Amino acid sequence: MGLTPGSRIASYDIVALLGAGGMGEVYRARDSRLGRDVAIKVLPADFAGDPERLGRFEQEARAAAALNHPNILAVYDVGQQPSTGAGPAAPYIVTELLEGGTLREGMAGGPLPVRKAIEYAVQIARGLAAAHDRGIVHRDLKPENVFITADQRVKILDFGLAKLTQLEPALAGASAIATTPPQTLPGLVLGTVGYMAPEQVRGLPADHRSDIFALGTLLYEMLSGMRAFTGATPMDAMTAILKEDPPELPIAERHIPPALGRIVMRCLEKSPAARFKSADDLAFALEGLTTHSEPVAALAGRAARPRRESLAWMTAGVFLLAAAALGVMLYQARQASTSPPEMRVQLITPPDASVTSFALSPDGTKLAFNARGQLWLRPLGSDVAQPLAATEGANQGAFWSPDSKSIGFFSDGQLKRIDLETGLVRVLASAPNPIWGTWNDEGTILFVPSPSTPLMRVGAGGQGLAQVTRLNPPQQISHRFPRFLPDGRRFLFFSLGPVESRGVYVGSLDSPETHRLLETDSPAEFVPPDSVLFMRDGALLAQRLNLDTLQMEGDAAPVAARVAVGNFSSVAVSGSTSGSIAYRAHAGERQSFWLDRSGRQIGILGGPDGAQPTTPQLSRDDRLLALQRTVNGNVDIWVTDVERGGERRFTFEPVRDRTPVWSPDARHVAFASERTGVFDIYERPFDGPGTETLLVASSDAKLVYDWSPDGRFVLYGVQDSKTGNDLWVVPVTGDRKPVPVAVTPFSEQGGRFSVDGRWIAYYSNESGRNEVYVQPFPGPGTRIQMSTQGGQAPQWRRDGRELTYLAPDNRVMALPIEVSGSTIRPGAPVNLFAAPPGGFVMSSDGQRFLVSTVTAEPAPITLLLNWAGLRTRTN
Repeated sequence: MGLTPGSRIASYDIVALLGAGGMGEVYRARDSRLGRDVAIKVLPADFAGDPERLGRFEQEARAAAALNHPNILAVYDVGQQPSTGAGPAAPYIVTELLEGGTLREGMAGGPLPVRKAIEYAVQIARGLAAAHDRGIVHRDLKPENVFITADQRVKILDFGLAKLTQLEPALAGASAIATTPPQTLPGLVLGTVGYMAPEQVRGLPADHRSDIFALGTLLYEMLSGMRAFTGATPMDAMTAILKEDPPELPIAERHIPPALGRIVMRCLEKSPAARFKSADDLAFALEGLTTHSEPVAALAGRAARPRRESLAWMTAGVFLLAAAALGVMLYQARQASTSPPEMRVQLITPPDASVTSFALSPDGTKLAFNARGQLWLRPLGSDVAQPLAATEGANQGAFWSPDSKSIGFFSDGQLKRIDLETGLVRVLASAPNPIWGTWNDEGTILFVPSPSTPLMRVGAGGQGLAQVTRLNPPQQISHRFPRFLPDGRRFLFFSLGPVESRGVYVGSLDSPETHRLLETDSPAEFVPPDSVLFMRDGALLAQRLNLDTLQMEGDAAPVAARVAVGNFSSVAVSGSTSGSIAYRAHAGERQSFWLDRSGRQIGILGGPDGAQPTTPQLSRDDRLLALQRTVNGNVDIWVTDVERGGERRFTFEPVRDRTPVWSPDARHVAFASERTGVFDIYERPFDGPGTETLLVASSDAKLVYDWSPDGRFVLYGVQDSKTGNDLWVVPVTGDRKPVPVAVTPFSEQGGRFSVDGRWIAYYSNESGRNEVYVQPFPGPGTRIQMSTQGGQAPQWRRDGRELTYLAPDNRVMALPIEVSGSTIRPGAPVNLFAAPPGGFVMSSDGQRFLVSTVTAEPAPITLLLNWAGLRTRTN
């Protein structure tokens, strides 16, 4: 349509033509409203001739605009340039203005340096992962659609927009971005020859794994300077994609790490199922190579391409630690004729790996850890970690068999074991809310089924389930974190109770009698031959245990200045019988953001927080936010002023306080506190005069969920040893006699009052997975299942016409509700956006969502080698 400098589209002043072609014209423009330079792509005028196609273009453009990620071109606006009378109005799209060039231009001089290729590929993978999380697939990733800015930041271009302009009107029903269920027509080939995945060549539906294949072709080309799949004609290239493997990468000539070659070839697997499961996994694998380089001399005689069978077991868990370097260290340690010096080596785990749940094998050669809802295994002589099949849903607290050949773990409310040689998984016992376990040479496993139960024992084959310890409330209300001592009969464990009785105890399989060994607020780890590791003031200390008298001896010596603490007061440390120790120094930092209903960031709350804030709740007027924060192992309630900023500490006792909720008028806070050794429920004024009140006290652990709108009741959860997690309410005044709300053999959690107080929403696993339910309060009446494909953490909008909840894939769902008299009817759930791990808090009007994301990753796991224990320190 030929715009000239000085002309205007909407509020955008045209500055200059940047480029033109069959896809339209691109201009540099100035946004007069926001005072920034932008780029405007004006698409051909005949593109708007088909209203259905134009509507779909606008839908897809808005989907692309929702992708708020540093490695994706930011879309600011979409609209139509008014017609001049010669034809229909021309659609346009406004994006950020980039300075630099495309990846195609960057590769014009040949292959890129290996390190640069990895850097670009990581950024592309991170951008794809963000899009895939929102259900958007690119399906035309190629060097022309990857832009490298002047400051070396990668930007992915044209999420479906280019493909839309390529479709013929007869194919208008085919969408190029999977923002809704796939609409690709059978036999329709979308994409660019040479970069398409085999399923695209065949005209089959493409998904996120097709983008992973395309990224594999880009990485191959960046490393080799050649396209992975070529031919004399487009049909020849398509045939190569379907039937041939690309030429071998020049591994030795270009000093390409073999691990990188394996990553590329896994991306290029013909079967989508054999590729990386996600772009996030691929990014993690590539990030692990940024400082890894295997000596080229070691490549002599080695095939550059791995066998297909081994690729099936390769995963995204690559660590920064080079296997060769670790091997050298271990070799030097073995060869030293005198005591070798201590060495500390860092191991990188995935960003979403559990901070504290990792375990060194007894022989010190392997590390098991929890990440992404699964158990992973990292042999320390390898540069990759692999997820263990059939361990999906694994909770924290994996532990090893004494021969290092099996791992005990918890998932689906059960204690299980997996044998590493066969991959066989066996169920051993019920464990609805477990807290770690331990395994002795005789095949006995000690474990904690739930916080309110004593230690239990079971055979490694699932036989002989029996109670081992006795709880003695209120002095001992929870036994957890068992650790066998060398004789396999005696063990250490952590007991919760009042300050005067809390600490690490010694028990025995032969007697229910126990005695306190250490006064601490966290569990202990035993490292042979006779060292006990424990926390004090955030530092990891070691002290000798006399195994004859079962008494501590000598002074405690420092091992690490700072160690992370996690759920149930778990400590990020693990020792092996070989004497090596693994620990994590800190748990990272998080930042809270406000998002709108599309998931777009619209604000920031506070600054980066290294105190692991959790269980946030807004006051009903959205002015105050209460949450729990962990500082030096102690958990307290803090309050943030949402409008003015700033925060203040609300509880100060040297015990754990958690799950704060606001009274309707925001003048009181109810919370759970462990000051008597068990979490009881208290309320106290937030500001002004008044005293603290104990609302509920019992031998079961409790947590608070909500306060009724009329101010009369506090809704809370109970962890019952027989019925699991239940819901109760307690009157704030009067006799304060608790009343059951939902007490079943299943787990009911996350209760929330409706705005009028007539309903309670919660989630339960009665159906075999968590679903959201609503039941009348105080009753009677029938409860109604609200979610249909899984859900938890329900929250009400203040008009009572919508319920939001978290789907199993971490997507925030909005469920419209129709209330008529004493009946409530759910509508069809609407997918709003994908929330980061940790859930969300919704404002009362349902327009803003507070989420927390990691801004500084947890510290790497430090592997302490050649630890001499305390013997050399005290002799």
